[in-house]
Amino acid sequence: QVQLEESGGGLVQPGGSLRISCAASGDTFSLYTMGWYRRTPDTLREMVARITDDGRTVYADAVKGRFTISTDNMKNTLYLQMNSLKPEDTAVYYCNADYRGIYQAWGRGTQVTVSS
Repeated sequence: QVQLEESGGGLVQPGGSLRISCAASGDTFSLYTMGWYRRTPDTLREMVARITDDGRTVYADAVKGRFTISTDNMKNTLYLQMNSLKPEDTAVYYCNADYRGIYQAWGRGTQVTVSS
């Protein structure tokens, strides 16, 4: 089973950039579909971006063209590069690992706040 730990969240001004990371341990990282999700006090957890084990990516419409998901299999790390950040991107961001719909793991989340 895989364990996940997010890092890199923080406060950023509107229009700014931030990169958050998710370190994975405990299993073969490259076998999983990895994803970033986010949740606010007013919304359910929603998918932000996903990347499959063969490198295909999917993005939520709200972040297309601004966010980029990537992996470093040598470091067992998932990244989310966030550019042109907006106040509505403020949320707790969670890392997810999905093994063929059979098994899922979640990190504890990292807070991203976009505010001037």
